[in-house]
Amino acid sequence: MRLDRWTSGDREAPEPLEGNIFATVAGLTAAWFVLFLVQLPFYGWYADRGHDWFIWTCLAGAGLGLIGLWYVRARETSIRRSAEAAGTGTTGTATTEAPPAADTPDAPTPGAPAPGASTGDAPAGDASAGDEPLPPGTR
Repeated sequence: MRLDRWTSGDREAPEPLEGNIFATVAGLTAAWFVLFLVQLPFYGWYADRGHDWFIWTCLAGAGLGLIGLWYVRARETSIRRSAEAAGTGTTGTATTEAPPAADTPDAPTPGAPAPGASTGDAPAGDASAGDEPLPPGTR
């Protein structure tokens, strides 16, 4: 089978599926824990045959699932915070104030340096030249 048609980059990758991740992880964690509890009464039978690791694997799956629940909750909270910050500004409140008009004295003149900013005219090595490099094509 040729994989070139899948790996050549000609096809776009589909969007990731977004579902209720917390419910999925919680359900699978519960399944591991139930398997642990169901096998626990048969520990002696498993131990006699050298398969007692089955029981501990189920317990490890349940423990890792608890870590997964914590991770998914933290991830969803972080995504929600980022979305809120992007939609309402960094302060968490909506900004309805319009930017100053170009003809008001408070508005900076387009292309003029900001107050207190270096114009880049100072010789190289001069302490007053500032630490920021000039954008390309401005010399």
